[in-house]
Amino acid sequence: MSDDYLRYKNLLITTSISLLYLLLSYILIGFKKEQLVLVLLFNALFYISPGTRKFIIGFSVFIVFWILFDYMKAFPNYTFNTVHIESIYQAEKNLFGLVQNDHTVLTPNEFWLQHQHTFLDIMAGLFYLCWMPVPLLFGVYLFYKNKEAFAWFSLTFLLVNLVGFVVYYTYPAAPPWYVQQYGFTFHANTPGNTAGLARFDAFFHTGIFAGLYTKSSNVFAAMPSLHSAYPMVVLFYGLKYKVGVLKNILFGMVTVGIWFAAVYSSHHYVLDVLAGMGCAVTGIFLFSWLAQYNKVVKRFIAAFVERITVG
Repeated sequence: MSDDYLRYKNLLITTSISLLYLLLSYILIGFKKEQLVLVLLFNALFYISPGTRKFIIGFSVFIVFWILFDYMKAFPNYTFNTVHIESIYQAEKNLFGLVQNDHTVLTPNEFWLQHQHTFLDIMAGLFYLCWMPVPLLFGVYLFYKNKEAFAWFSLTFLLVNLVGFVVYYTYPAAPPWYVQQYGFTFHANTPGNTAGLARFDAFFHTGIFAGLYTKSSNVFAAMPSLHSAYPMVVLFYGLKYKVGVLKNILFGMVTVGIWFAAVYSSHHYVLDVLAGMGCAVTGIFLFSWLAQYNKVVKRFIAAFVERITVG
């Protein structure tokens, strides 16, 4: 097979995928400059060199996750099932409620809302900023350290998200901040909200979280907390592939920190965090089982590893 033929084939495939993505995105959620940036970045890395081509092919797993998450805007989960607002609030209060001196019972979110502290605001914000950078940086590390480990980690990451997306649509749920602002009445098309993370933005005079949450795909996707799931996947593979004691201690701290920040900032109930942990465990063991016993998955992993190793 000639080099000219391969170049023509690659050009045809990448151009077709890029145009299809832009067209589908325009139809489903409208055009956004981020979509064009993604296409330009993908094509640039694909053609710059064999090394960058292997890299972007490997990280296409994360691109698929991002696209699926973005497309959720076109199919709001509250149009498929009833949104749980009061029921999950009452369940949280019954299971994890904190009794006060006047015998009133507060959810952990309500407790922290009354006991905010600047130090906790900063720490919560810093931990929450790790939710995607840590998995991505860990993926970069594994990509150059151990291609097979990268394949297992990245594909598990995608599977954990798919499990979480299924729960989003099966059990739409409002976050704690929604109850604090709107009570138990359902309001469709409610915009995203920074909640307690606004205090981090205010302290540093920045709009980091404000910018992130204005692009939220669906505010009624609080259950499960995938923020809480991601660092668990990182920690699991950090331990499995023995990336080092200090790195794994850091991953453990980030994991616990994000769990706390999710509740402290009123973005998630403890129940949401536990559900996120469940998604992580489910995705990890399901992928491990499929990789061992499903021939199609085994062949796909082998082909994926070869593609990002040999090219």
